[in-house]
Amino acid sequence: MDNILKYLEKTAERFPDKTAVDDGTVQFTYQELLDKARHFGLYFLDKTMPGRPVAILREKSSEVLAAMFGIVYAGCFYVMIDPEQPLERLKDILSVLKTDLVLTDSTYKNQLEDAGYQGEIYLLDQERTEASLTEQDVEKLMERRSTADSTDLLYGIFTSGSTGKPKCVAVSQQAVIDFIGHFTKQFEITDQDRIANQAPFDFDVSVKDIYSAITTGATLVLVPKRLFSLPPRLLDYLCDKKVTVMVWAVSALCLISSLKGLKYKIPEDARIIMFSGEVMPVKQMRLWQQALPQTKFINLYGPSEITCNCTWYPVEREFQDGEVIPAGRAFDGRTVFLLDETGADITESGKTGEICVAGESLADGYYHNEEETARRFVTGAVPGETGNTRFYRTGDLGYFGEDENLYFAGRKDFQIKHMGHRIELEEIERAFEKLDGVSRCCCLFDTKRNKLLGFYTGDMDEKEVHQELKRFLPIYMIPAKIRRIEEMPLNKNGKIDRKYLTQEWS
Repeated sequence: MDNILKYLEKTAERFPDKTAVDDGTVQFTYQELLDKARHFGLYFLDKTMPGRPVAILREKSSEVLAAMFGIVYAGCFYVMIDPEQPLERLKDILSVLKTDLVLTDSTYKNQLEDAGYQGEIYLLDQERTEASLTEQDVEKLMERRSTADSTDLLYGIFTSGSTGKPKCVAVSQQAVIDFIGHFTKQFEITDQDRIANQAPFDFDVSVKDIYSAITTGATLVLVPKRLFSLPPRLLDYLCDKKVTVMVWAVSALCLISSLKGLKYKIPEDARIIMFSGEVMPVKQMRLWQQALPQTKFINLYGPSEITCNCTWYPVEREFQDGEVIPAGRAFDGRTVFLLDETGADITESGKTGEICVAGESLADGYYHNEEETARRFVTGAVPGETGNTRFYRTGDLGYFGEDENLYFAGRKDFQIKHMGHRIELEEIERAFEKLDGVSRCCCLFDTKRNKLLGFYTGDMDEKEVHQELKRFLPIYMIPAKIRRIEEMPLNKNGKIDRKYLTQEWS
């Protein structure tokens, strides 16, 4: 029976004294990471039941990584929560999870209490004496392990929800094992690599970093969040740590190149740089290619619901302004296809349809949300398969070029990608509606300027609206431009005329 812990244990056996994780302050060898995870697991065994979610309200760190594996040793699945979440959103997340154990530290304990959480709290920053594990301790962990299965959930990741409530993508251990097997083979990741983890652990980009390291014996280098406001220090860090693999969000790479960071210093040890989350601007792509001509660049595409990515494309030439970098071709083990509005398969090049994915590594669905799961994870005909097959409707639009590569062509509905995050515009509108001084609202995304726009009617002034939205939304979901209007324009069908508002703004 396959289990993600088996990979950690085997790697610790092969490389006990090698650095497994380095967060810039604390380093653990693989043996230390394994021992730490087992200590956590032993404690958690008695605090919750197998199969339950355990939340972690804290920034990423070496200690948090060990705690994540400890949760898995306890037979549970982990859910990372950004500690900068506004209180109302934290309440929503906890109401979805219904967890009875949350890991945090003293800094964020009051947030949990303010959110009405009444379960067990484990403080990660509390001093504890850890005795060596006894044979009896290990037997206890193995007994819990014997009830585990590869289909058990490994983690949950919260994304924006169209109902105004965030939804939790639930991913199994087997889904991660299957994907990482293809991923590490495709990009030749080995124990010689040093992987620079940019993404926070509540973002699915981090899954590739963590499990590529754990399965191969590579070293995971956590890049502290504070460095992203200081590009020179960020580049110093990447160079000092001699990172060889970067799997980053587009916005993070663009932060360096657009602020001329590559003129200061170049991470010359990077042999491969992969990016995802948004469309990579070709101007920024060229800056990276010119700075690192020997480095391989890979465009990745895919939502959390199919465990990180479903397609990849090697960028082997300089693209010119106006060109689109392809999303590429499917990873082994999965089928990527397009459906038109009638549900028919699209095979001709250049014709746009909804991107759908079948095969390995589909998420189990949305935790405690059967209605949304049934809407997006459907069963039907899949090209190359006999009978009906389960697949995921991404809501993204795309087309196949004459080169047989998939090309991303935007969103089908009101979900957009902004700053590397998937956002439901309806969730932002729900936050507007919570404000007493707002009567009606409409949120748009200006693709040309890459900005969220918010329109509303009511008597609250614009600055106050902006301030109040911070109670309900993370910063990246708050519109950059908010405008009060006298009345909401309607189209001939009686719906808000979004096209008119977009034109008015521009």
